[in-house]
Amino acid sequence: MAAPIRVVVWNEFRHEKKDEQVRAIYPEGMHTVIASYLAEAGFDASTAVLDEPEHGLTDEVLDRCDVLIWWGHIAHDEVKDEVVERIHRRVLEGMGLIVLHSGHFSKIFKKLMGTTCNLKWREADEKERLWVVAPGHPIVEGIGPYIELEQEEMYGEFFDIPEPEETIFISWFEGGEVFRSGCTFTRGKGKIFYFRPGHETYPTYHHPDVLKVIANAVRWAAPVNRGEIVFGNVKPLEPIKAKQGGVTQ
Repeated sequence: MAAPIRVVVWNEFRHEKKDEQVRAIYPEGMHTVIASYLAEAGFDASTAVLDEPEHGLTDEVLDRCDVLIWWGHIAHDEVKDEVVERIHRRVLEGMGLIVLHSGHFSKIFKKLMGTTCNLKWREADEKERLWVVAPGHPIVEGIGPYIELEQEEMYGEFFDIPEPEETIFISWFEGGEVFRSGCTFTRGKGKIFYFRPGHETYPTYHHPDVLKVIANAVRWAAPVNRGEIVFGNVKPLEPIKAKQGGVTQ
């Protein structure tokens, strides 16, 4: 039997300490919510935060990490360059990387993309639908035609990234904008998944489908010699039903 996939959930862990609204949603931090779900799903999940020595990402930690999940926002510049270089090396060697929400502007994601990673944004309570545009992909296993979030921050095109190898989700927002909200890349031997949802003032990481996507992405991004291979074990998407008339496509 394959050993559990080893995943580290990294969070700068600043908003939860300074913002009462965020602390009410994530009293022990977003990273703890995600890691707890992954542990219950059978992963070997641990956490690391910015204020730990070497941001909790020592050579020893990364050498035993199959997939690193990254959430950052207001402290990108505080991440030490030597830690970024360490992560970059491990991704090229085969470690998976999942970048969440405003992690698009992290040093490591920009280094791997080679672009500014700038985008259009509007911080407001807007409904978001993440439409699945790659049905059958392992990352959307068990997900219906879309994920709907009642409140989120808007990210809109143009998103300055290289052309993704795969676009998994495209988001539509209540204000009208669209966004490539789930994209995959390969750098060296490492698989990378960028997943847009997760503004800190909304309970996005309590949403079961969002957590399911993250777990699927961990399985997908893990090196091929770790854990179970998910290709060939993908459940079909639920039929798309029109709101009126009962028509199925």
